[in-house]
Formats: sequence, C-alpha cells, structure tokens
Amino acid sequence: MNTAYLTFPKAKGIVVSGDIHEDFTKLVYKCCVQYEMKDTLIVVAGDCGFGFEKLGFYENIYKRCREKLSKSNNWMVFLRGNHDNPAYFNSQPIKHQRWMTVPDYSVIKACGRTILCVGGATSIDRLHRMASNYYHLPDPDDLLKPNVYWNNELPEFNQERLDVIDSQCAVDTVITHTSPSFCELSSHHFLEDWAERDADLMDDVRYERQVMDDLYNYLYIKNHPLQYWYYGHFHESWHAKIDDVMFHMLDIMELREIPPKELS
Repeated sequence: MNTAYLTFPKAKGIVVSGDIHEDFTKLVYKCCVQYEMKDTLIVVAGDCGFGFEKLGFYENIYKRCREKLSKSNNWMVFLRGNHDNPAYFNSQPIKHQRWMTVPDYSVIKACGRTILCVGGATSIDRLHRMASNYYHLPDPDDLLKPNVYWNNELPEFNQERLDVIDSQCAVDTVITHTSPSFCELSSHHFLEDWAERDADLMDDVRYERQVMDDLYNYLYIKNHPLQYWYYGHFHESWHAKIDDVMFHMLDIMELREIPPKELS
C-alpha cells in the first residue's frame, strides 16, 4: 500500500493552524503579511472548507494567494476535517507546489521532523445539515459536487498503512483533526442538546476519540519517538504534556509552531 510522503527541504519553520472554515485568504494574509512568515510550512489541522463550492472556486482562491505564498517562500498543506469533502483529500487531492491537500496517513518531512497526518471527526450538527436544502446524497459520478455534509467523515484506524509507515520512518509529531480521549475537550456536556435529536451521535463521538487512542497506542507500542501532537476541531485552545508528549489543541485560526528537531 502506497503512503504519501511530502518533503519540504527548503522550509525553515513549521506552523500548525486550527480550523479555518473557508477563510483561506485570511490565513494567507495572517501568515505572509501580518506575521511576515518566510520559508515556512503551514499545516491546517482540518475543517479547511473544501467541498462546499465547486472545484473552480478553490482554484481561484489559490490563484489569488499564490503570489503572496511564492514571495514569502511559504507552503500550505491541508488535512481533512469533518467539514471537508474527503474526496478532495483521499481520492482527488489538490496538488500545487505551494498549496495541497493530503490523504489520511500521509507523512510530512520538514525541519528534521517526521509528521504523521490523519484527518476526520464527527459533525455534531449532521442531522441539521442533512435536513438542509443544500444537502444531497453522494454522487458517484461527481465526487467533488458541492455539498454540506459527507457521511464518510469519521477517522479510520488503518493498521496496514501504519505498518508501512512504521517500517520506513520514525514519527515524532502527529497532526490530526480530533484528539485522543485523554485530551481536552473531555466533557460531552456541549453535545447533550444535539444527542437528544441524534441517537448515534455519542457512539460516533466516542468512536472517533477511540481511533485517536488506537493511533497513539500504536505509536507508543512501536517505540516511535513521539514528542508533539496538534489538533483542532473543538474551537478552543489548550496544551499540556502527557507522558512526555506535548499536546496542543488549536482554536479557530490559532497558530502554533512545531519546534525544529535541532532545537528540541
């Protein structure tokens, strides 16, 4: 089974962003103009916003952003969130030199880091989205047809892909959309109203967190030198070190640096 490996040998820094919800140009402005980042790889940890519009919409955004990215020598990589069409990542990814979506279980190598990327989570408002006039059943003849919900949004624990990665490299950083169960947010209080209308919601939320637990346990058992884990999804900010791994939960458009390997 093929694993996508992306290398950025000219990057001098790595930054992870929380959810952006289609604010692509805002993120580019924030990184390239406001903060004057240069030679930087910027990774969005899901809920990018790919899938609500036609493909040409996203291509036009890239064309508007390309010059700023090029002048700053920056790159943007996008992971799959629950508010993203998986087809833009796993079957028909966007591939530009400085602007790309990546499949689940991709590996990024930059600044001495080996970064495992796994997307997906649960949309707590999925019944509301499916009741919308803008929702339609998946079209097998047009996987990129605009929609507001995708029923294959959940993350998947794929041991076959992990075994390939384990045989080829040592992962020290993980970027996902959701988090292991022992990380924040740990309370399900905010889900109660949604769960009253969605009988399967709590089970699916527990499943998504279990997938992340299984991912963490696999890397731990296989003795990967894991140091950092970044995720978004919950629209809050938090960080803590747990068993020598620094976990970072990123708020919307929040940026956190991954320290280069030589500085750790």
